[in-house]
Amino acid sequence: MARMTRKESHALTRERLVETAKRLFLAEGYNVTSLEKVAAEAGFSKGAVYSNFATKHELGLAVIDVVHVERAQSLTEAVMAHDTVTARIDGFARWADENIGDMAWTALEVEFATSTRHMPEVRAELAARRRTMTAVLASLVQVQADDMGVELPMSADEAALQLLSLGIGLGVQRAIDPELPVSAIVDLLRRLIATVQVG
Repeated sequence: MARMTRKESHALTRERLVETAKRLFLAEGYNVTSLEKVAAEAGFSKGAVYSNFATKHELGLAVIDVVHVERAQSLTEAVMAHDTVTARIDGFARWADENIGDMAWTALEVEFATSTRHMPEVRAELAARRRTMTAVLASLVQVQADDMGVELPMSADEAALQLLSLGIGLGVQRAIDPELPVSAIVDLLRRLIATVQVG
């Protein structure tokens, strides 16, 4: 078996650190999890962390990136597994009920944002990620409209922003009160479709 190159070894170390940090940040919280603990749990020295990430916040952003990709993929799979508008909305409803308000995910997002609020460079990175999430959701919305041959009553970007804003608000509230239904965001989708069908 060929030995890994230095670049491959570095990439593997980085991936293991991010996965370990993700597990710890979600389970125990961002602020209370030290870089020393991440390094130890991943089987590396603290120096290995700093050779991959200049700061804890940089590692936090990398973790958030992974979480966002995982959630976006699971949402796409939940929706695209179906052939009709009704079934796709039902798929979205199930995904929303299982994911919006997930305590670990919501706490990580809120804790990271509030703990870095005085760092303009980190806030700029978070804002860029919000724009990316909105664009991904807008693309998914537009694909649905195109697949079903319907014209949306607003731009896909505007629809995505409304859905994302409502989803974030519901997420924070459901993290406190898990009994709160996701019907508000599902109903928004149904109203969009009803507007198209009536028009």
